[in-house]
Amino acid sequence: MPDADRRDSQEKGFLNHMADKEQRPGRSSRDGKLPEAEKKLHEAVCVLLVELCERFTFFGIVCNMILFCTAKLGYRSHQAAMVNMCFVGTSTLTPVLVGWLAEYLVGRTKLVCICMFLHFLGTALLPVVSFPFEDVHIDRRQILLTLPKREQKILFYFALLTASLGIGGIRAIVCPLSAYSLEDCGPKELLSFFNWFHWLVNLNSAVVFVSISYIQQSVVRNLGFLIPFVSGLMAMITIHMVRGEMICKPKTDSSLLTTFGVIFSALKTCGVRYRYLSTAVANWLDHAKENHGGHYSETQVEGTKSLARLFPLFTFQILYRTCIMQIPSGYYLQTMHSNLHFGGFVLPVAAMNVISIVPLLILVPILECINSWLFSSKDTGHSPTIYIVVGHLSAALSVTAAGFSEIHRKHFPQVEQTLSEELLLVSSMPCFHLAPQYVLLGVAEALVTPSCSLLSFWLVPERMRGISMHFLALFNGAGCFVGALFVQTAHAGTQGTWFPHLLHEGKLERFFFFLASLMMVNTLGFWAVAHRYNNLHEDCTKEFRGSLPGEKLLKHEKAIKSYNAVLESSPILSPVEKT
Repeated sequence: MPDADRRDSQEKGFLNHMADKEQRPGRSSRDGKLPEAEKKLHEAVCVLLVELCERFTFFGIVCNMILFCTAKLGYRSHQAAMVNMCFVGTSTLTPVLVGWLAEYLVGRTKLVCICMFLHFLGTALLPVVSFPFEDVHIDRRQILLTLPKREQKILFYFALLTASLGIGGIRAIVCPLSAYSLEDCGPKELLSFFNWFHWLVNLNSAVVFVSISYIQQSVVRNLGFLIPFVSGLMAMITIHMVRGEMICKPKTDSSLLTTFGVIFSALKTCGVRYRYLSTAVANWLDHAKENHGGHYSETQVEGTKSLARLFPLFTFQILYRTCIMQIPSGYYLQTMHSNLHFGGFVLPVAAMNVISIVPLLILVPILECINSWLFSSKDTGHSPTIYIVVGHLSAALSVTAAGFSEIHRKHFPQVEQTLSEELLLVSSMPCFHLAPQYVLLGVAEALVTPSCSLLSFWLVPERMRGISMHFLALFNGAGCFVGALFVQTAHAGTQGTWFPHLLHEGKLERFFFFLASLMMVNTLGFWAVAHRYNNLHEDCTKEFRGSLPGEKLLKHEKAIKSYNAVLESSPILSPVEKT
């Protein structure tokens, strides 16, 4: 009996100690709850504002880059398409690079200042490059200033590079997913977050494609680059005002270097053992463990194993991202060489991109209702893999429709059309005939991007989620560069026939049909491996999450906290028993 009393008193003392430890930072739960909620809401609003301003700047640069490169810099169509895709790919990859620099080489606050300066420099140089110096005169005989084409192109590339590095710093340090506090969200809440997040981003891009593209094309020619500069300046001012709340180190004990190190160590050890020994292991990555001759702990290797299961998902996104990149490249050129006149008004070329955004804006609320119904059923293991398969199929159909639209466009007689004071010979086919291919690609984006983000975030341990999203960004960026490589190969391999400068002189439809056939194979390939990610229930994802020692310890600590909360709020225990 005395031993039982002693154990009870020790248990109560331990629980009271845990309760005091939990309540110490917030003083009292009732007094600190409201300010803490207001603080989180304030931080979320600031992060979202910076995110939208940064996206506004990014889309403002991308929306009319092809028209600027062809009309102002004298590029061929395939060269302008490649520049646009490479800029998008670089802006996708730089958050991964800047995140690594912030973690190992440079302090996060110092790196944010550097990236803000690069962002300011890049967005400030773009209006300088696009400034119409030839239209400014001292008098009737002498031009005020001229910028040679070679120096203009060098300055343009430097501006794009510095702007993309600045974009990467803002996305990696100020606006990472960890800033939205998604740690305690389930798959339903995560999918809802990704759906509405991409909905807001695309609503922002719709405004950009309508407003900035019209200003750049019709009002002040290429000085529309001043608008991305202003939006970037707003983002930097917001970051400076709340830098103490928005610049913080993410909660992680893993890194890209560790992940790559585990993979290379496993490959090296596996090769040595295959040549000299015959030791069998359950997984090839187990060779990187210390007890199997490697240099990494079991926790690090198990985390990399959970991430490696997502590599097929990432790989099949490369070709899909190549198809999506047809909007700012192949589709843009098709629209630019079609009749843009509508009721006496010349539509901006990039305004056609809004047609690909409208399906996403409509589908997200519908998908939210479907997801609420599917996730509410406890007997079914709903997975967004079916969304990804349908989205990939929609992308393949979109590129196929683009090929038929190109054939259809050539049947119309040619007319003269002026864009940015450049006279072009284009098809008289109304640009709205291209709407089906834009709609299909918009449906694909509404289905694939949020679902792929959910799988990349949910099917790994919490400590690996940031690394998983970095790998998704790496493969998405690779898709942009693969698209540029396809354009260059198609143009060089066919002497400009498959990706011509003047579309009526070539066979652009063959390029689209080739890409569509690859995308169909890609869709079938993902369908074959989709069963690996078919169930998001906790029991079915045990092999993905919670199997690491750190995860188990965290769950045990959460269980103790939950038990303590029950003791504090239970009406069965008397006040004397609680103390």
